[in-house]
Amino acid sequence: MALADKDRIFTNVYGYQPWNLKAAQARGDWDKTKNLLALGRDKIIDEMKASGLRGRGGAGFPTGLKWSFMPKEYKPERPGFLVINADESEPGSCKDREIIRHDPHKLIEGALVAGFAMGARAAYIYIRGEYIREAETLFAAVQEAYDAGLIGKNACKSGYDFDVFVHRGAGAYICGEETAMIESLEGKKGQPRLKPPFPAGAGLYGCPTTVNNVESIAVAPTILRRGATWFSSFGREGNKGTKLFQISGHVEKPCVVEEEMSIPFHELIEKHCGGIRGGRDNLLAVIPGGSSVPLVPADQIWDAPMDFDGLKAVGSGLGTAAVIVMDKSTDIVRAISRLSYFYKHESCGQCTPCREGTGWMWRMMERLRTGDAEVGEIDMLQQVTKQVEGHTICALGDAAAWPIQGLIKHFRPELERRINENVREAAE
Repeated sequence: MALADKDRIFTNVYGYQPWNLKAAQARGDWDKTKNLLALGRDKIIDEMKASGLRGRGGAGFPTGLKWSFMPKEYKPERPGFLVINADESEPGSCKDREIIRHDPHKLIEGALVAGFAMGARAAYIYIRGEYIREAETLFAAVQEAYDAGLIGKNACKSGYDFDVFVHRGAGAYICGEETAMIESLEGKKGQPRLKPPFPAGAGLYGCPTTVNNVESIAVAPTILRRGATWFSSFGREGNKGTKLFQISGHVEKPCVVEEEMSIPFHELIEKHCGGIRGGRDNLLAVIPGGSSVPLVPADQIWDAPMDFDGLKAVGSGLGTAAVIVMDKSTDIVRAISRLSYFYKHESCGQCTPCREGTGWMWRMMERLRTGDAEVGEIDMLQQVTKQVEGHTICALGDAAAWPIQGLIKHFRPELERRINENVREAAE
């Protein structure tokens, strides 16, 4: 069952209508927002918990639960902050960009509602440096909201003061990690912090902070208006709601589309993308959640439910739901080697396993790509990925290791074929 138009949260994801405040209000944004705030902090958080919304930035942590970690008492000397992650540097990911570009008021209203629920004094939207036009739209939309009295002093005439600041990053993938983003916001080098303390205890400027993805925040007002029961009616248990999927690669029509969680992969592709280029038999593999999750071969992904648990069951993950489709024309070893280079380049260098290991893995992958290696080195590479994975402060080490682990697990014969072919050519 595909998602009905009446159940879509993002009704302007393709930008057929203007992004401005007047058009956003016509679509239902900022409708009696004061009444939403009148529910009170506890009721809003309870409703978010009941909705089953899990973070849309990749980790899938329950959103309502995350909000509840913020201190109940407001202390003027230690105000709370909401940091919204609009860095979106994950290769294959482009959904937050569409929200900011075409529906920015959903995000700003969501920031107000979420900030109120957590007792936060202000929201900082950390937007990716390369998103130049998107940032311009966001600055203008925030100004519109201030001018209309929707945010700022006495936001929406609720008696609650709430500011929204837009901060542009400088194009570092590592700043997508929540504590590195906080460091960058503070004007420091974007390097992840050791936890604990967690941001809810000591985050931005040492104050209680919650970091959430753009999509997680933007859906909050609609969930509160339409009710947790409505939102949780979509998807399987533990994987509730609607989700923006971004499908790229070898499909007839790449797109960003809002669909029900748990939709089978083949339905998502055939309904919205016009199918695989060259038909189903031409599918080689799919990276289902952005470049940092392991690839899944064609036969295993075809009927997989596109949700956190369904993709975990096939040895991968939903991540940001950036679905990268690869047909049989793909040089799969070269593709994964290219990702290895990306992680080598984006490592902040703070942890030795990641700083040294990402470069080592990329150089090894390049040799496997040309076949200039020995068969035993495949196992050695696998061993190195295990020495990097789980041994770093943040998850970049894991993200660098997983694509290679997926390649070795599913395409080992291809690696061996290249090595053996190279040996034969050398012998001739």
